[in-house]
Amino acid sequence: MTPLNPGDLLVIGPACSVQFTGDRILRVRLVSIGVVDPYHDWLWLTGYVLDVKGNAIAKRELYVQRAGIVVEQRRPPLAPRSSARTTPAQPRARTARVRAS
Repeated sequence: MTPLNPGDLLVIGPACSVQFTGDRILRVRLVSIGVVDPYHDWLWLTGYVLDVKGNAIAKRELYVQRAGIVVEQRRPPLAPRSSARTTPAQPRARTARVRAS
């Protein structure tokens, strides 16, 4: 199975757990995956449940079977960070400080 990443759009349905049958199927934008795997192939996920327009309506923690998760959309790859400077920094000439007496 391919790894899940924060930002992925998941469909959580009956193959994940019996509590997600019928109109209880969820579309979730994944925020994080729990560190502890209490039972083989079960996961704790944290994410935002989305409405039909794709707006987040609730933050939920879900306990699901890994094999039942459907990845509807992968998180878009992050663009490489650009530095604030576009040219290398030039050393500045030092000037002598004059003290007022």
